[in-house]
Amino acid sequence: MRFSSLPLIIVLNVAIDGGHMNIILGKNNGFCAGVRHTISKAEELLAKYHTLDCLGEIIHNKEVVSSLEKKGLRIINSIEEAKNRVIIRAHGTTKEVYEYAEAHGIELIDLTCPNVLKIHEQVQNLVKEKYFICLLGVKNHPETIGTYSFCGENSCIVEDFSDLSPAVQKIHNSKLKRVLIIAQTTFSVTLFEQYSQIIADTLWNHFKVKIENSICNSTNLRQFEAAEIAVDADLMIVIGGENSSNTQKLYDISKNFCKNVMYVQTKDDLNLRAIKKFNNIGIIAGASTPDYITQEIAEVCRNLA
Repeated sequence: MRFSSLPLIIVLNVAIDGGHMNIILGKNNGFCAGVRHTISKAEELLAKYHTLDCLGEIIHNKEVVSSLEKKGLRIINSIEEAKNRVIIRAHGTTKEVYEYAEAHGIELIDLTCPNVLKIHEQVQNLVKEKYFICLLGVKNHPETIGTYSFCGENSCIVEDFSDLSPAVQKIHNSKLKRVLIIAQTTFSVTLFEQYSQIIADTLWNHFKVKIENSICNSTNLRQFEAAEIAVDADLMIVIGGENSSNTQKLYDISKNFCKNVMYVQTKDDLNLRAIKKFNNIGIIAGASTPDYITQEIAEVCRNLA
């Protein structure tokens, strides 16, 4: 795994001495800035309005969603279901949702991560400048779906290696000579480097290729740190929602460097019997995981020693 595009950082891991068990906590756990903004703003709004609709889960964490639902948040699956003011979740939404809301007088409260909104703005601007947009991301993820809706007809999504050849062919067929390669904010850093370079090398000097690493800094740091910790761990515990794209990347990276990896959402998912078998336990959490969940899991592990 290569991290050549990452800034040089010193990863300071917190070691908790639990007898024969050494627990290494990731330094970059807790909400990322975008999630923190979305959740704090949602809580403020619920205190004011008492009930609000949210188009899809506000973030990919069941504990957080459940807590907000108890405060009056109602999850809807389509904009047509809207009864109240509607929150746009952290992942963003599609161009069509904005258009529908405007046409039907629905008030949208846009809590999309600022990094995602910047991508929406950038692709829209470059579409006007006749760029082909190549979006690297997980095809069924709401952020990717939302961003892709702003990319115009001359665009494609690349999720894995099998998408590269069709993507290059579509670029050629478009007759456009300028290409933007951009990414979902939580895409794999390593795959972004690999795929963008392959596309650029394949197009060679016949096209103007602009590569925009739009993977957010929190994702960069967590992926780097997951590899750092996993190298020294006998067991990695990866914490996050089952639908969380950035947590899945942490799990995949951990699997590359550590033979034993456990994916959990809360302390209730821990296999305590299995954990007792290991001496060095690494713990890393996705960007939508509240810090208290990470601390609870670390405490459970420490008490097993």
